[in-house]
Amino acid sequence: MAQFDFKSLSPDTIIDGLESAGFMVESGLLALNSYENRVYQFHDEHSTKYVTKFYRPNRWQLAQIQEEHDFSFELDEHELPIVAPLKRNGKSLFEYQGYHFAVFPCRGGRIFEVDNLNQLEWMGRFVGRIHAVAAKKAFVQRPSFNVDEMLYQASETIEQSGFVINSLNKPFFTILAQVIDVAAKQYQVEQPIRLHGDCHAGNILWRDEGPHFVDLDDCRTGPAIQDLWMMLSGDRQQQLLQIDTLLMGYEEFFSFEPTQLVLIESLRTMRVVNYMAWLCKRWQDPAFPRNFPWFNTEKYWEQQILMLKEQMSALQQPPLSLLPA
Repeated sequence: MAQFDFKSLSPDTIIDGLESAGFMVESGLLALNSYENRVYQFHDEHSTKYVTKFYRPNRWQLAQIQEEHDFSFELDEHELPIVAPLKRNGKSLFEYQGYHFAVFPCRGGRIFEVDNLNQLEWMGRFVGRIHAVAAKKAFVQRPSFNVDEMLYQASETIEQSGFVINSLNKPFFTILAQVIDVAAKQYQVEQPIRLHGDCHAGNILWRDEGPHFVDLDDCRTGPAIQDLWMMLSGDRQQQLLQIDTLLMGYEEFFSFEPTQLVLIESLRTMRVVNYMAWLCKRWQDPAFPRNFPWFNTEKYWEQQILMLKEQMSALQQPPLSLLPA
């Protein structure tokens, strides 16, 4: 099977695979928004709704996917609102015709309001509870947030892709190298823990009883601040209030080291550089040109140069600090 090949993943293949794992499909398959994997909603003969995720071939090793599942089971056992995969005959990771997949209960909800301070404090408590459990063990198979993979290798992927417009090669790779150099020097991590890894609003759904996470696909080892900084928005003063509110809830359950605030911009750099590299790596998947038509244009790379210059400025600014008690 080709590295990124979903071509043979037909609806019949998905349904047959689900039925081979003991899940009867009585509805059509509703495709949900996911580019990295293929995700579908369906319901069974009892009208119970489920979500199935077919993992992108060769993205994760099977042991890494299983460790993701085991982490979600561990959090679920501590009554944390994580949507964990379902088991059949003791298994949560299934295989059919070379594809590996999991099935989850369907959990809906409202989008997390990043500018709602009450919800932010609640999220702080939620993440603090997750980290209190996560810090008790270490990942063995899952990777970490590290500068080699997420800055240097990502930069190499962009360069080797050949997608950067020739006339913009020098200005783009000059500022990229400068940003990576500063970010790599800033990224000094002590006491890393297991993390959700991708705490953006799209992975957080809100119900009357509070928030829940729907995806641990990007869980890694890293600094606690990684699971907090993506919930910040607005200007510096707004972010100061937001991080203070988050940590007010967080520290009810787990201690936070304020020196980690200096890592926010280096982690943001990893995210933006990896996003560019991700688009380069995945461009051969037909879903990407269809959903990201603005990529691989001169305007896109001009915008990335401006973004990297802004990121360089952010890396050179004093880090956020906690408000006086």
